[in-house]
Amino acid sequence: MTTDDLAALVKSLDLPAKVRLLTGASAFTLADAPAIGLGELRFSDGPTGVRGLKFAGGRVVSLFPNATLLASTWDERVLREVGALLAEEAMAQRIHVVLGPTINLHRTALGGRLFEAYSEDPLLTGRLAAAYVRGMQDLGVAACLKHLVANESETERNTVDSVVDEATLRELYLLPFEIAVEEANAWSMMAAYNDVNGVAATEQQHVINEIVKGEWGYDGLVMSDWFATKTAAAAANGGLDLVMPGPDGPWGDALVRAVRDGGVDEPVVDDHLTRLLLLARRVGALGAGRSWPSSFPDPDSPVRREQLTRLAASGMTVLRNEGDVLPLARDASVALIGRHAVETIGMGGGSAQVNPPYQVSVAAGLTSALGSAVTVVDGVDVRTRPVPARDGFLVDPVTGQAGIRVTLYDAAGAVLEERFCPRSSTMVGMDDDFAGPVASARLSGVIASASGLVELGPMGVGDWTVTVDGSPALDYSLRASGHGFGEEVLTPPLRTDRFRVSPGASFTATVTLAAPMGLFGLIAHPAARPTVDVIDEAVRAAAAADVAVVVVGLTEEQETESADKSTLALPGAQDALVEAVAGAARRTVVVVNAATPVLMPWLSRVDAVLWAGLPGQEGGHAVAAALLGDIEPAGRLVTTFPAADGAAPAWSVTPVDGKLPYTERTFIGYRGHFAGRAPAPAFWLGHGLGYGKWEYSDVRLVTGDAPAITATVRNVGSRPSREVVQVYLRPVEPDEPVRLVGWTAVRVAPGESARVVVPTDARLWRRWDPAGSSWGRLADGGSFLVARGLGDIRATVS
Repeated sequence: MTTDDLAALVKSLDLPAKVRLLTGASAFTLADAPAIGLGELRFSDGPTGVRGLKFAGGRVVSLFPNATLLASTWDERVLREVGALLAEEAMAQRIHVVLGPTINLHRTALGGRLFEAYSEDPLLTGRLAAAYVRGMQDLGVAACLKHLVANESETERNTVDSVVDEATLRELYLLPFEIAVEEANAWSMMAAYNDVNGVAATEQQHVINEIVKGEWGYDGLVMSDWFATKTAAAAANGGLDLVMPGPDGPWGDALVRAVRDGGVDEPVVDDHLTRLLLLARRVGALGAGRSWPSSFPDPDSPVRREQLTRLAASGMTVLRNEGDVLPLARDASVALIGRHAVETIGMGGGSAQVNPPYQVSVAAGLTSALGSAVTVVDGVDVRTRPVPARDGFLVDPVTGQAGIRVTLYDAAGAVLEERFCPRSSTMVGMDDDFAGPVASARLSGVIASASGLVELGPMGVGDWTVTVDGSPALDYSLRASGHGFGEEVLTPPLRTDRFRVSPGASFTATVTLAAPMGLFGLIAHPAARPTVDVIDEAVRAAAAADVAVVVVGLTEEQETESADKSTLALPGAQDALVEAVAGAARRTVVVVNAATPVLMPWLSRVDAVLWAGLPGQEGGHAVAAALLGDIEPAGRLVTTFPAADGAAPAWSVTPVDGKLPYTERTFIGYRGHFAGRAPAPAFWLGHGLGYGKWEYSDVRLVTGDAPAITATVRNVGSRPSREVVQVYLRPVEPDEPVRLVGWTAVRVAPGESARVVVPTDARLWRRWDPAGSSWGRLADGGSFLVARGLGDIRATVS
């Protein structure tokens, strides 16, 4: 089907029929149009997994390692494999479009949603994203680059105005999108919630029409983020092609009127629809339709277990390894300590969450590998906000499975649906298909085996009545605070009280809804122990073992859609726990279960640090494989770790009078640190020790329009290892920052050498000329830095 054929299909429809197709039919589907052979298009959130058409409580799917952990491989082949695996997960559900990758940059480490995005560097982000897109789209599933553009933080995300000068916008924040379009032709993009220089991202004539569709010649579709579109004519004229979700929205009759009143030219609508039909043709939803494969690996299959373990472990990064304490000796006794050891965090919060078959804790993974040599000790509390019951604390009163039972009622009290919820929570109102709205719900679970003092309570906006095994009913009224877009879904209100229970006690909560949509659940967990008792127990275990492994980290309170962090410090008394264990243990290894930088005041007093990211459903097995050396944790950091709060070139995520100025311009992350605009970091982008030791020699420059660097690297360690040779350009211009221009990875056996060629990327030689509104070129001169991160420069070539 040619472009002329698509144009003919568009012309066969009247204006209302065209406009109807440009708003979603539901939360995650588009309307069909049988008259022109258009079938239903089905979207799913990503990029940590393909959840499907349900925001919560959907089918069981694979939970992948998070984006920063995958990006830490610095390996385009890995990201291409991930794109292909996600395409399989999509095809198993007949999903046409996966909403990822997220390619916003890590401007400030406080950003709550950084766990979804690859790195602070535009070249690294763009090339990895392009590989992911190729892997996905080669199998006929569309990727969606998000969020266009300058969407690096979550505070006031639906109203914030990101103020970015043109050179910074083009050289930094648009560059990953440009690379993914140029190298992989991503079939869709998503416009962000925020404004950019006073104009909504969904109305960006300059960015969408002039740059993306004009200068880049992009022929794909630009959709809105969910509920982001504010206007009809301004958004349609500004280049937005599709409003999501549906069926309601600001277009519909309003856009029809705008065309008939002359506010929008009908060819503009025709272009939007042509792009939608091109997307449909590419994914097999236009014409004869696609033939979906019938069989894929199950989320808990041996195939997926191997893939997800390998992908997670390969991206883990050895930050410190004094005395080669890692990899751990298999005959050593291990004290495994920390709340994150027993409740390992596999994914961040918000729309990236999926419903996995299980999540393997570090305790389960290391015990499976070492058996009785491991003593597991719970750690200090890490949350201020409790989460719905997990790990089988509550079971369904009907089936006995881990989770709860939820019954939904209409206004007359008739049952609309009864559902089992394995995550002890359920979404109401977003993707239901009942004849009328849900008016009330009953949530029930049975306490499986706990006894003694526990904390129980409801979560969700509404008026609640709670009973615990016949105890007097407690009535609560829970309301959203009004601080934050989508709070009813992303951070719903909750309350807990303490109860003394025995195994088999029932827990029931009934809610009358106070909002048409929201997330509802049952909170249930053991009551907290005194911190001093927890630390004392950890110290005794550490002193009795050959090595102590302390697992610390963040949770979805800090790494989540809709909220930013206020500090990089570990929550709770985790720092005190590490200090105490390090003082008692013979050797101490810290595993950091977090996707983004944390402060490490105890760094000099521990022997080793392994950064493990958010490792997905096989996280515990992956951490065990990395600690034991079964899979080399050969990752390199994708974000510079500041040494203290505020010690970074860009820091604040809080708008002032609605505006968030990007005053650091292109000097974010390592660029600003290297220029002296912030103190030296704790760890540079690109840092990672792996399990090899390296010598560099015979470093040479190969000249040309985009020069290359050649070098010989020798593994002088005792284990096979993967090295990532990084090349940075230091321009002669004082107003231009150092920047990554290329990298090449190589795997080398002990005592062996390899000759490495690192091409540099010509796009990093450009600079935007505001006066001429055009691209220029950096001056000749400057120098190349050949490095293992800018904290370990091995050669300088002029």
